[in-house]
Amino acid sequence: MNLEYLETARQVFVKEAESLLEVSRKLDNDLSAAIDAILQTPGRVIVCGMGKSGIVGRKIAATLASTGSPSFFMHPGEAYHGDLGMVTPHDVFLAISNSGETEEVVKLIPYLKDNGNYLVGMTGNRSSTLARASHSHLDIGVVEEACPLQLAPTSSTTATLAMGDALAVTLMKARDFQPENFARFHPGGSLGRRLLSRVEHEMRSDNLPVVKAEAEVLDVIQAMSRGQLGMAVVQHNDSWGSSPMVTFAVPSRNTANTSFPRRPTTS
Repeated sequence: MNLEYLETARQVFVKEAESLLEVSRKLDNDLSAAIDAILQTPGRVIVCGMGKSGIVGRKIAATLASTGSPSFFMHPGEAYHGDLGMVTPHDVFLAISNSGETEEVVKLIPYLKDNGNYLVGMTGNRSSTLARASHSHLDIGVVEEACPLQLAPTSSTTATLAMGDALAVTLMKARDFQPENFARFHPGGSLGRRLLSRVEHEMRSDNLPVVKAEAEVLDVIQAMSRGQLGMAVVQHNDSWGSSPMVTFAVPSRNTANTSFPRRPTTS
């Protein structure tokens, strides 16, 4: 075991945790204003960012969308080459740039102002171009990156991700978002299956392997094979009235020695 490796790794956790606490202490009314703007708009939340900020932005957009706030990610380069046509005046535009001066993001500001969009800027520099142009500014500035060279975005991207989670969770509570709502957007997950699955989704109601009570054992076995359910429905009445009497035939090891069908036990 290389203790030096472990200590370096632990210091990354310490530095990033300290950065998160630092950012949390800078939360102010701008966050509340951004939350209110998102809650009140009939539009979507469009998340935009370049480079590492864009990668984190994609995750923020996905989290917002899956927790009740319609959202999608827009690449600033694509936005400047036609995708701005996706932006309606009702949309809240969340622009992410740690420096607040990312050219691809900053040059979208004039269009957003002309289009009447509510602009939320997420930057690490309150005096930056993006911060000053935003209706709400979310400060993600950190004193120190976990990167020893102070070059690779580490603490700053973690702070960006956490700020996105803070937005999403606050919106969830404001909307009274419940597990049932979450399951609707995750029908393929275990939670979705648990909360959304109904008997009608799993049951089979057509082409059932039905046999009459007087059927021979061979007829029952053939019905089971056709139905591919491992059982047969034995009908004791002539019709499927309001109270049909049925029993279920299930094969066993001693089927050949069984006098079948037997006396119905259920109705």
